[in-house]
Order: sequence, then structure tokens, then C-alpha cells
Amino acid sequence: MAGAIASRMSFSSLKRKQPKTFTVRIVTMDAEMEFNCEVLDHDVSKEEPVTFHFLAKFYPENAEEELVQEITQHLFFLQVKKQILDEKIYCPPEASVLLASYAVQAKYGDYDPSVHKRGFLAQEELLPKRVINLYQMTPEMWEERITAWYAEHRGRARDEAEMEYLKIAQDLEMYGVNYFAIRNKKGTELLLGVDALGLHIYDPENRLTPKISFPWNEIRNISYSDKEFTIKPLDKKIDVFKFNSSKLRVNKLILQLCIGNHDLFMRRRKADSLEVQQMKAQAREEKARKQMERQRLAREKQMREEAERTRDELERRLLQMKEEATMANEALMRSEETADLLAEKAQITEEEAKLLAQKAAEAEQEMQRIKATAIRTEEEKRLMEQKVLEAEVLALKMAEESERRAKEADQLKQDLQEAREAERRAKQKLLEITTKPTYPPMNPIPAPLPPDISSFNLIGDSLSFDFKDTDMKRLSMEIEKEKVEYMEKSKHLQEQLNELKTEIEALKLKERETALDILHNENSDRGGTSSKHNTIKKPQAQGRRPICI
Repeated sequence: MAGAIASRMSFSSLKRKQPKTFTVRIVTMDAEMEFNCEVLDHDVSKEEPVTFHFLAKFYPENAEEELVQEITQHLFFLQVKKQILDEKIYCPPEASVLLASYAVQAKYGDYDPSVHKRGFLAQEELLPKRVINLYQMTPEMWEERITAWYAEHRGRARDEAEMEYLKIAQDLEMYGVNYFAIRNKKGTELLLGVDALGLHIYDPENRLTPKISFPWNEIRNISYSDKEFTIKPLDKKIDVFKFNSSKLRVNKLILQLCIGNHDLFMRRRKADSLEVQQMKAQAREEKARKQMERQRLAREKQMREEAERTRDELERRLLQMKEEATMANEALMRSEETADLLAEKAQITEEEAKLLAQKAAEAEQEMQRIKATAIRTEEEKRLMEQKVLEAEVLALKMAEESERRAKEADQLKQDLQEAREAERRAKQKLLEITTKPTYPPMNPIPAPLPPDISSFNLIGDSLSFDFKDTDMKRLSMEIEKEKVEYMEKSKHLQEQLNELKTEIEALKLKERETALDILHNENSDRGGTSSKHNTIKKPQAQGRRPICI
């Protein structure tokens, strides 16, 4: 396409050296270039440094078919995106949100909630100011709606997201149209629009719907004399359309745009040249290679995620086993402490029982000694009997206390045995936990590689294709299938756009609607029958009446 050199330039800065002489420094994807040039017959700003914007001059009808190289597609995407944000191309609010979601996918890749948190689009310019001012919505509300569609674009690479952006943008009414102020024979102010499809005549207040259109295949000749421009239709029954422009230089620019767009219009409807075929074949091969590379990376990412999940599961199980082992150790320590306390208490009780038994024996000896002593007097005998009785009562009490202590010692011995049994069971459980087998790592089976993509064979300087009837039938079936899928996708996309439009309609500020918004809504209410595409498709031979504007 024209302007191919400009499409490879990412930034340019110029510094004035002498009057009308400039040093141009161009930074490309591969190198930097600097050269001197003279600018003649141009209104160049006197401010320094002077900045030039290198833009595409002719717009493609079908971006997917005509933008072969990825760098050309990327730079053209940046140009169209800037024109939409600067409101040089009118875009409805719901379509603006969808285009913003594709722009975010192209810049940030797949949506990740852990990375793309609330507010990550706060510094991004994604929507035209006209759309933002038209609704009572906060930046957070706009970000929420953009993110909702952004999350649905998972798996799209940067070039795929940019191409989806361009496929939607190329259907906008003002896409690729260059407007010029003109006057007809009666002196009426009009606008001339030149684009890839033909010439369009607009009312100055309505740049969306042309009053009349001249497709390139229905124009026989275009010429100008001084400031008068003449369009001669192919059908001689239709009157010649003449108009005047403000400057002779504008006529030259209009003629250049008409010649270039007409030439591209006719070339698109012919078979591609050998060079273009080779470029497209190389682009398809490169695209297939990148697709295989993305699939390989996706498989590696999936395997890495599965390995990480397996590792996390093993770490979780290991942590759980450590916690169980810790709890078992604590239970074992508590059992050992309890056993030690019971053993100590049993020893103390046993010593007390021995001491009581010794005291009981001493009391018995004392009683025998008292009985053996002869008391002569009755009083001494009574006293002795009383003492004997008291000694017997004391001995009986000490015997009962000794028996109770002996029973308590037996009970403590039994508790000690139970504590040692609990300690033995805790040690056995700890041994079972520490001797459990570890879990083997999972070895995910890689997914089978996709089938080989057919290649194109180039012999010498020629490219030959041999299509059979079966190949043509298969190709037709594939084309029909792609058409059906595209129609279903377009229907789903339109439903999403209508749903978003209905959702945000309640927040619209009617008093802030621009003239283009009102015209767009009227076109939508009429079913979109007044767009430039439908105007071109209208049969122009109906009546063959003269053109009166």
C-alpha cells in the first residue's frame, strides 16, 4: 500500500539547520537514519524542533487481507486508534468500549485478576472524551465494563487483537474518509469525501450519511481546471458533476487521492501479482510458525501450571504431615509428663504406706509391752486398761489408714501402667506417620502437536497452484463454514454491543449529545440504511435523472 515507508517509521524528529533545510532523524524497528532534506512550498512552523507525523495516505478496504506485514498492521492500528480517540473518526459509545477492550488485550496480554487489579487502567487513554462526557459514569465504572470484555479476549496475541480492532473500526462511517470543503454551481457549501470506495458528497452538518456517492467503477474521468473540479460518470446519461474548491493546492491533493484510491480499487479486484502472492505466502508461513510457537508456549505453560499445582499439593500434604507429627509429638510429651507425675506420686504414696506400717508395728510393740507390765494396784490396772484400749483404737485407725494407703498405691500403679500404655501407643502412631510413603510427582502427558500446516512450493520465480474439483469443493465448503462462523460471531458481537448500549443508556446525558451522536442514533433507528456503504450499493440507474444538489 502507498505510504509503506511511512508505516515502518515509529518516531521522527526534525531540527532546523538552515532556512528550508532540515536534518531528519528517523528511528525504525531495526536502525536509525539521519539525512538532510529541503522542504519547498510548504507552510512549515517556525517553532523548533519541528515534528512530522508519518501516516498512511490510503486506507485498505479489508485490513485483514491487505495488511500483510505485522509491523504495517501495528502502526496502522496505532494511527486508527489515535484518530478515534481524537474524534476524527466518529465511534458509537458501545463500540468504543469494545475497541478499548481489544486495545487493552493488545497492550497487556491475557487478563490476570492477580495482576490486573482495580485501577490498572486509570492512566490509560482508551475512550474518546465525547463518550466519557456523554454519560454519568465514573472512571471506575468505565474500567469495569472494559475489563469485562477484556477478560473474554483470553488467548489472543497482540497482532490478533489489533486486527480485531481494525476489523471493527473499518466499518465505521468516517473510517478512511478525507473531507474537503467545496461549492457546487449554485454556490452551496458542501463536503467532498474521498475514500477507498469512491467519492461522496456530504452536507457540512452531516459527515456520517452522504447525500450521493460515486463508486470508483462508475466514474469515467476526473479532472480540474484552475479551481473547478469535474467528475464525469461512466453512464453518459448522467450529468457531469462540477464543484469549486477554495485553493488550487486542494484540487491537486484531491486529484492525487482520487488517482491513488481508484488505482488501488481496481487492483484489489484483479488477481494478485506474483510479488504480492509471495508476500502473502511468506506472511501465512510466518503466521503459521508463530501459531505453532504460541501453541508450544501454551503447552509449556499448561505443563508448568500442572507441575506447580502438583508441587503445591505435595507441599500441602507435607505441611499437613508435619502438623500431624507435631501434634503427635506434643501428645507424646504430655503422656510422658503425666506418666512421670503418676510415677512420682505412686512412689510418695508407697513411702507413706511403709511409714504408716512401721508406726503400726511400733504401736503394737508398745501395746504388748504395756500388757506384759504387771500393775499391782487397781487404779494402775484401770489406767493401763484405758491406755490399752486407746492403743487398740489407735492401732485400728492406723491399720485402716495403712490399708487405704495401700489401695491408693495400687490404684496409682494401675494409672502408671495405663499412662505407659498411652505413651507406647503415641510412639507407635508417630512411627507410622514418619514411615508413610511420599507421593510421586505427576508427569503430565504433553498434548499432541497440531497437524503440520501445508506449505507453499515456489519453483524458480513462479508460483504454481493446481486446484482440482474436489479441492474447489472443499475450499468452497471451508469458505461457507467461515462465513457461517463469522455471521454467528458478528451476531453475538452485535448482541453484546446492544446489551452494553441498553445498560449505559440510563446514564446518558441527553443535553451533551453532539450532532454526530444524534445523526448516528437516527441512522440506528432507521436500521443503518443511510450509511456510506448502503448509499454506494443503491442502484444509480433508477430513473437516470440529472444530479441536483
